[in-house]
Amino acid sequence: MEQRKCLECGEPLRGRADQKFCNDLCRNAYNNKKFGASTNYMRKINRILKKNHSILEKLNPDEKTTTFKRTLEKQDFNFNHYTHTYTTRTGRIYYFCYNQGYAELENNKFMLVKNEV
Repeated sequence: MEQRKCLECGEPLRGRADQKFCNDLCRNAYNNKKFGASTNYMRKINRILKKNHSILEKLNPDEKTTTFKRTLEKQDFNFNHYTHTYTTRTGRIYYFCYNQGYAELENNKFMLVKNEV
C-alpha cells in the first residue's frame, strides 16, 4: 500500500484514512497558496465597498440628504466601486454600496439615500 503524504510538506501521514495534511499549519499554508490571489482581490474590493458604505452612512444619518462631491472626496470615497445601481423613471442613476446610495445632481452636488430592504 502506498504511503499517504501531506499535500503541503510531503511528510508521511498517520491517523485517519481521509487525512490530507499533517497539521493545521500545513493545511492553512496549502489553502492560502491555493486561494490567496483571488481571495486577496475580493478582500480588497470588499474593503473599498465597506469604506464607501461607512462614509455614506456617516454623511446620511437620516433617510435622505445632500452633500458635495468634495466632501466625499475628502474622505477618500471611491466612485469606481459600488454594489449595484438603480435607475429612476426620470433616468437618474443611483449607485449603491449595499443599502446606502448616491446620485449626482447639478453643480457637484450629490443626493444621498438609504434603501431599506
